[in-house]
Amino acid sequence: MEEVALALLPIFAFFMVFQVISLRLQKIPLIRILIGIVYTYVGLVLFLTGANVGFSSLGYVLGTSLGGSRYAALLIPLAMVMGWFIIRAEPSVHVLNRQVEELSAGAISGEAMGMCLSIAIALAMGLSMIRVLTGISILWFLIPGYAVALSLTFFVPDTFTAIAFDSGGVASGPLTATFMLPFAMGATAALGGGKCHDRCLRSGGAGGHDAADHCAGDGRSLCTSDAACGERQGAAAVCR
Repeated sequence: MEEVALALLPIFAFFMVFQVISLRLQKIPLIRILIGIVYTYVGLVLFLTGANVGFSSLGYVLGTSLGGSRYAALLIPLAMVMGWFIIRAEPSVHVLNRQVEELSAGAISGEAMGMCLSIAIALAMGLSMIRVLTGISILWFLIPGYAVALSLTFFVPDTFTAIAFDSGGVASGPLTATFMLPFAMGATAALGGGKCHDRCLRSGGAGGHDAADHCAGDGRSLCTSDAACGERQGAAAVCR
């Protein structure tokens, strides 16, 4: 409750300052705005409480259970399906879709925006699970993606550039962050995730290189195929 109050306090303070200096709203509109701020505070408290107590835990437990089972490959299609539907429930996505439809005078419908965002998030979730399962470097996703996105900004109208970057912001809203992120973290933990895990996989699995592969850290930690920290592909890989 205190965190939400501190987050809303600057906005409320700025509003009151402008109300005194320039806005000077009448009594009824002012009361409506104040009631809306109270609703916002109560709603955020309830939402964050539910997300922290149940929603995040659910995502983590689901990711851990599936990642630690023999059906770990199902993480990819399941993450894509959940990403498709969870973006539809994002409050900020609905606001963006409506604003884009109004800005484009209906040329870009809210339904088309929602479909594009769902496809994009589904693909992003699928790629993230591929990385979790294979340990492939994230640079293989980031560099081409940013290169394509930044290159397109030179050829498309400024309005579409603004819509694209705004879409990226709303796609990482509260529902996505409180469920999909713990889901990926749970799957990573179940698969023995971490930089050492990634390097072991890139060097050919749990016996790759036949020599110790350095982990992240101070250089003293090694990744070997002799001890058992987590069993993978019939052999054991460990960071110690």
